[in-house]
Amino acid sequence: MKLAFLLWLASVMPTPFADHVCLATTVYLEARSEPEAGQLAVAEVAMTRRDSGRWGDSICSVLRSPNQFALSTTHPGFIVRNPVALAKAWRVADRVMTMWSLPHEERDLVVPNANSFYAANIDPPAWAKHKIATIGSHYFYRVN
Repeated sequence: MKLAFLLWLASVMPTPFADHVCLATTVYLEARSEPEAGQLAVAEVAMTRRDSGRWGDSICSVLRSPNQFALSTTHPGFIVRNPVALAKAWRVADRVMTMWSLPHEERDLVVPNANSFYAANIDPPAWAKHKIATIGSHYFYRVN
């Protein structure tokens, strides 16, 4: 299935369902080879950003912000070839969205307050100053 189809699907669905598609697709694109904790952490960063309002007011708008997540930087012709990994990403997205429906103090977070991450195989960006965690091959940070 092409990324373009998933993006189209998200564009025609009501917000809660569209957000689920965007979040699961992002987890797949950013962290499909990571342990579950890494996938949860990527999803948590998206949710933390949505809560801040700085990057958008829906999960999809946050994840489609230019040059912020793989959803905005991956070519629409990219083919999602691993249905098992996509199903796992869907479950991770569901788990995080369900957790976000709880009061803040009841959430069991992997990377509390993290609003940024980058892959360990690249040079640290200038904003990488307050590391919260290293999970798999990603570093998670609080910026600002």
